[in-house]
Amino acid sequence: MAHRYTSFGDFWPFYLREHSKASTRALHYVGTSLVVMIAVGAALTGRWEWLIALPVAGYAFAWVAHFAVEKNRPATFTYPLWSLAADFRMWALWLSGRLDPELDRAGVVRHDHPE
Repeated sequence: MAHRYTSFGDFWPFYLREHSKASTRALHYVGTSLVVMIAVGAALTGRWEWLIALPVAGYAFAWVAHFAVEKNRPATFTYPLWSLAADFRMWALWLSGRLDPELDRAGVVRHDHPE
């Protein structure tokens, strides 16, 4: 990663391009959904020890996606907080059906099935 991003607005298109394959994004959605379910479950039940599982649930799926599917280095290694924010933004846009225009604006060339 030669370019250093200095704003989230500049980072966001890069983040989307690093998630160009639908299967990469799908694995991220699984991990992010698990993170949300674990957090909500912990809050509802008072089982706060469940929160220990959050990094495993989130990163396991994401890193498999990057190393095995996308074949790139996770942006979280260089931009941990922006990557976390971008992951939740991507997930929310996907859930609301508004991700495709963002992918188009970022210049993501999608060769596999559309979202």
